[in-house]
Amino acid sequence: MIVLRTDLKMGTGKKCAQACHASVSASDLVRTKSKNEWKAWKNSGQKKVVLKVGSLEEMSLIYNEVSKKNIHCFIVRDAGLTQLSPGTTTALGIGPVLSSKIDEITKDLKLL
Repeated sequence: MIVLRTDLKMGTGKKCAQACHASVSASDLVRTKSKNEWKAWKNSGQKKVVLKVGSLEEMSLIYNEVSKKNIHCFIVRDAGLTQLSPGTTTALGIGPVLSSKIDEITKDLKLL
């Protein structure tokens, strides 16, 4: 699951890059912390869903809920080389994890 901020008005390429950072980084994290879960995801098509939030506050709420459930996640902060200031939080990569574990938290979010 990739959660991307839309309030930053990032260009299309920037959104794609931030979503990729979230996906790769979250996957790497799960690969080291929960190898079996990662292998199951890797061998079953590597499902990715990109959702949107309208603010840092909304993303923080999602992050807090995910953390409470001990689901691995990764926050992407931009390096500030192009469109954004250094350290701007742009995306949240969640999992890979079974949909049944995350859908309860993200069910109200819209697809990007």
